[in-house]
Amino acid sequence: MKITGILFDKDGTLIDFMASWMPAITEAANYFANDKPDVVEKMLTASGYNLQTHSIEAGSLLAAANNQQIAACWSQFLNIEADSSMLAKLEEIFQHHNLRSCVAVTDLPSLFNELRSRGIKLGLATSDSERGAKKTLEALKVAQQLDFVCGYDSGFGIKPEAGMVQAFCKAVQLDVQQIMVVGDNTHDLHMAHNAGARLAVGVLTGTSKAVNLHEADYILDNIADIPELLDNIL
Repeated sequence: MKITGILFDKDGTLIDFMASWMPAITEAANYFANDKPDVVEKMLTASGYNLQTHSIEAGSLLAAANNQQIAACWSQFLNIEADSSMLAKLEEIFQHHNLRSCVAVTDLPSLFNELRSRGIKLGLATSDSERGAKKTLEALKVAQQLDFVCGYDSGFGIKPEAGMVQAFCKAVQLDVQQIMVVGDNTHDLHMAHNAGARLAVGVLTGTSKAVNLHEADYILDNIADIPELLDNIL
Protein backbone atom coordinates (compact mmCIF):
# COMPACT_ATOMS: atom_id res chain seq x y z
CA MET A 1 0.00 0.00 0.00
CA LYS A 2 1.38 3.39 -1.02
CA ILE A 3 2.38 5.94 1.63
CA THR A 4 -0.13 8.78 1.31
CA GLY A 5 0.15 10.31 4.78
CA ILE A 6 3.10 11.41 6.91
CA LEU A 7 2.71 12.30 10.59
CA PHE A 8 5.69 14.26 11.90
CA ASP A 9 6.93 14.85 15.40
CA LYS A 10 7.94 18.49 15.96
CA ASP A 11 10.90 18.96 18.29
CA GLY A 12 14.04 17.32 16.99
CA THR A 13 12.26 16.36 13.78
CA LEU A 14 11.08 19.58 12.14
CA ILE A 15 13.24 21.81 14.31
CA ASP A 16 16.75 21.39 15.70
CA PHE A 17 16.13 20.36 19.30
CA MET A 18 19.08 21.90 21.14
CA ALA A 19 19.15 25.16 19.17
CA SER A 20 15.40 25.61 19.46
CA TRP A 21 14.68 24.40 22.97
CA MET A 22 17.64 25.10 25.26
CA PRO A 23 16.89 28.86 25.44
CA ALA A 24 13.32 28.09 26.54
CA ILE A 25 14.29 25.32 28.96
CA THR A 26 17.02 27.41 30.55
CA GLU A 27 14.78 30.46 30.98
CA ALA A 28 11.96 28.41 32.47
CA ALA A 29 14.20 26.54 34.90
CA ASN A 30 15.81 29.77 36.10
CA TYR A 31 12.42 31.42 36.50
CA PHE A 32 10.99 28.70 38.72
CA ALA A 33 14.25 28.30 40.69
CA ASN A 34 14.54 32.05 41.26
CA ASP A 35 17.91 31.98 39.47
CA LYS A 36 19.49 29.64 42.02
CA PRO A 37 22.14 27.69 40.08
CA ASP A 38 22.13 24.65 42.37
CA VAL A 39 18.37 24.26 42.08
CA VAL A 40 18.44 24.78 38.31
CA GLU A 41 21.12 22.10 38.04
CA LYS A 42 19.01 19.61 39.98
CA MET A 43 15.91 20.37 37.90
CA LEU A 44 17.68 20.03 34.58
CA THR A 45 19.58 16.89 35.58
CA ALA A 46 16.44 15.17 36.86
CA SER A 47 14.59 15.91 33.63
CA GLY A 48 17.32 14.74 31.27
CA TYR A 49 20.01 17.39 30.75
CA ASN A 50 23.56 16.03 30.86
CA LEU A 51 25.78 18.67 32.44
CA GLN A 52 28.98 16.97 31.27
CA THR A 53 28.07 16.72 27.58
CA HIS A 54 25.71 19.71 27.50
CA SER A 55 23.11 17.59 25.78
CA ILE A 56 19.67 16.16 26.49
CA GLU A 57 19.45 12.42 26.96
CA ALA A 58 17.41 10.45 24.45
CA GLY A 59 14.03 9.43 25.81
CA SER A 60 14.25 11.76 28.81
CA LEU A 61 11.48 14.06 30.03
CA LEU A 62 12.97 17.08 28.27
CA ALA A 63 13.36 15.07 25.08
CA ALA A 64 9.96 13.43 24.90
CA ALA A 65 7.59 14.37 27.74
CA ASN A 66 4.79 16.92 27.79
CA ASN A 67 4.66 20.12 29.83
CA GLN A 68 2.66 18.55 32.64
CA GLN A 69 5.25 15.83 33.10
CA ILE A 70 8.12 18.33 33.07
CA ALA A 71 6.32 20.52 35.62
CA ALA A 72 5.72 17.50 37.88
CA CYS A 73 9.42 16.64 37.77
CA TRP A 74 10.66 20.17 38.42
CA SER A 75 8.22 20.84 41.25
CA GLN A 76 10.06 18.26 43.39
CA PHE A 77 12.87 20.79 43.77
CA LEU A 78 10.65 23.84 44.30
CA ASN A 79 8.33 25.20 46.95
CA ILE A 80 5.39 25.10 44.56
CA GLU A 81 2.97 22.50 43.28
CA ALA A 82 2.81 21.40 39.65
CA ASP A 83 -0.59 23.06 39.41
CA SER A 84 -2.40 24.99 36.70
CA SER A 85 -0.52 28.17 37.61
CA MET A 86 2.90 26.56 37.15
CA LEU A 87 1.78 24.88 33.95
CA ALA A 88 0.44 28.17 32.57
CA LYS A 89 3.75 29.96 33.23
CA LEU A 90 5.75 27.09 31.72
CA GLU A 91 3.49 27.22 28.67
CA GLU A 92 3.93 31.00 28.43
CA ILE A 93 7.73 30.78 28.42
CA PHE A 94 7.77 27.89 25.96
CA GLN A 95 5.33 29.60 23.59
CA HIS A 96 7.41 32.77 23.65
CA HIS A 97 10.37 30.76 22.40
CA ASN A 98 8.24 28.76 19.96
CA LEU A 99 7.88 32.02 18.05
CA ARG A 100 11.41 33.33 18.48
CA SER A 101 13.91 30.51 18.89
CA CYS A 102 12.82 27.70 16.57
CA VAL A 103 15.42 26.63 14.02
CA ALA A 104 14.21 24.43 11.14
CA VAL A 105 16.30 21.38 10.26
CA THR A 106 15.84 22.01 6.54
CA ASP A 107 13.86 24.15 4.07
CA LEU A 108 10.46 23.05 5.36
CA PRO A 109 8.26 24.97 2.88
CA SER A 110 10.08 23.37 -0.04
CA LEU A 111 10.04 19.91 1.49
CA PHE A 112 6.35 20.09 2.32
CA ASN A 113 5.54 21.39 -1.17
CA GLU A 114 7.43 18.42 -2.64
CA LEU A 115 5.55 15.94 -0.46
CA ARG A 116 2.17 17.55 -1.10
CA SER A 117 2.86 17.49 -4.86
CA ARG A 118 3.00 13.70 -4.50
CA GLY A 119 -0.51 13.70 -3.05
CA ILE A 120 0.69 13.10 0.51
CA LYS A 121 -1.30 14.42 3.48
CA LEU A 122 0.86 15.96 6.21
CA GLY A 123 0.28 16.05 9.95
CA LEU A 124 2.03 16.99 13.17
CA ALA A 125 1.81 15.18 16.51
CA THR A 126 3.81 16.66 19.38
CA SER A 127 4.24 16.38 23.12
CA ASP A 128 4.15 20.18 23.14
CA SER A 129 0.76 21.88 23.45
CA GLU A 130 -1.37 22.25 20.33
CA ARG A 131 -1.20 26.03 20.68
CA GLY A 132 2.59 25.91 20.98
CA ALA A 133 2.82 23.66 17.93
CA LYS A 134 0.73 26.01 15.85
CA LYS A 135 2.85 28.99 16.90
CA THR A 136 5.97 27.13 15.80
CA LEU A 137 4.43 26.27 12.43
CA GLU A 138 3.45 29.91 11.96
CA ALA A 139 6.98 31.04 12.79
CA LEU A 140 8.35 28.54 10.26
CA LYS A 141 5.80 29.71 7.67
CA VAL A 142 4.38 26.22 7.06
CA ALA A 143 1.12 26.33 9.03
CA GLN A 144 -1.01 26.24 5.88
CA GLN A 145 0.78 23.17 4.53
CA LEU A 146 -0.27 20.88 7.38
CA ASP A 147 -3.57 19.01 7.18
CA PHE A 148 -3.60 18.08 10.88
CA VAL A 149 -1.96 19.34 14.09
CA CYS A 150 -2.28 17.97 17.61
CA GLY A 151 -0.50 18.24 20.94
CA TYR A 152 -0.62 16.48 24.28
CA ASP A 153 -3.66 18.57 25.22
CA SER A 154 -5.71 18.01 22.04
CA GLY A 155 -7.73 15.15 23.51
CA PHE A 156 -6.17 12.26 21.56
CA GLY A 157 -3.96 10.96 24.36
CA ILE A 158 -0.20 11.27 24.68
CA LYS A 159 2.79 9.51 23.17
CA PRO A 160 3.46 6.59 22.93
CA GLU A 161 -0.28 5.84 22.83
CA ALA A 162 -1.91 5.29 19.44
CA GLY A 163 -4.49 8.09 19.65
CA MET A 164 -2.63 10.83 17.80
CA VAL A 165 -1.99 8.56 14.81
CA GLN A 166 -5.61 7.38 14.81
CA ALA A 167 -6.84 10.99 14.93
CA PHE A 168 -4.61 11.91 11.98
CA CYS A 169 -5.93 8.97 9.96
CA LYS A 170 -9.51 9.97 10.71
CA ALA A 171 -8.89 13.63 9.87
CA VAL A 172 -7.32 12.91 6.47
CA GLN A 173 -9.43 9.80 5.76
CA LEU A 174 -6.54 7.39 5.30
CA ASP A 175 -5.97 3.84 6.47
CA VAL A 176 -3.25 3.47 9.08
CA GLN A 177 -1.32 1.23 6.68
CA GLN A 178 -0.93 4.26 4.39
CA ILE A 179 0.78 6.25 7.14
CA MET A 180 4.43 6.93 7.89
CA VAL A 181 5.29 8.32 11.34
CA VAL A 182 8.54 10.30 11.57
CA GLY A 183 10.24 11.28 14.83
CA ASP A 184 13.49 11.57 16.74
CA ASN A 185 12.55 9.56 19.85
CA THR A 186 11.43 6.09 20.86
CA HIS A 187 8.10 7.60 21.96
CA ASP A 188 7.41 8.39 18.31
CA LEU A 189 8.38 4.91 17.12
CA HIS A 190 6.30 3.21 19.81
CA MET A 191 3.34 5.43 18.96
CA ALA A 192 3.64 4.31 15.33
CA HIS A 193 3.86 0.65 16.27
CA ASN A 194 1.00 0.88 18.77
CA ALA A 195 -1.22 2.39 16.09
CA GLY A 196 -0.21 -0.13 13.43
CA ALA A 197 1.31 2.48 11.09
CA ARG A 198 2.99 1.05 8.02
CA LEU A 199 6.34 2.71 8.73
CA ALA A 200 8.10 4.18 11.76
CA VAL A 201 10.99 6.39 10.65
CA GLY A 202 13.64 7.80 12.98
CA VAL A 203 15.69 10.93 12.36
CA LEU A 204 18.99 12.04 13.86
CA THR A 205 18.31 15.77 14.20
CA GLY A 206 17.01 15.44 17.76
CA THR A 207 18.21 13.89 20.99
CA SER A 208 18.63 10.30 19.81
CA LYS A 209 21.53 8.51 18.18
CA ALA A 210 20.98 5.65 15.73
CA VAL A 211 21.45 3.07 18.49
CA ASN A 212 18.48 4.57 20.36
CA LEU A 213 16.28 4.23 17.26
CA HIS A 214 16.90 0.55 16.51
CA GLU A 215 13.14 -0.11 16.45
CA ALA A 216 12.69 2.18 13.44
CA ASP A 217 12.00 0.73 10.00
CA TYR A 218 14.37 3.34 8.59
CA ILE A 219 16.71 5.93 10.12
CA LEU A 220 17.41 9.16 8.27
CA ASP A 221 19.95 11.90 8.93
CA ASN A 222 17.30 14.54 8.25
CA ILE A 223 13.69 14.71 7.08
CA ALA A 224 15.05 16.23 3.88
CA ASP A 225 15.86 12.63 2.92
CA ILE A 226 12.20 11.55 2.94
CA PRO A 227 11.52 12.07 -0.80
CA GLU A 228 14.47 9.78 -1.64
CA LEU A 229 13.21 7.22 0.88
CA LEU A 230 9.76 7.28 -0.71
CA ASP A 231 11.28 6.77 -4.14
CA ASN A 232 13.13 3.71 -2.90
CA ILE A 233 10.24 2.02 -1.06
CA LEU A 234 7.37 2.64 -3.47
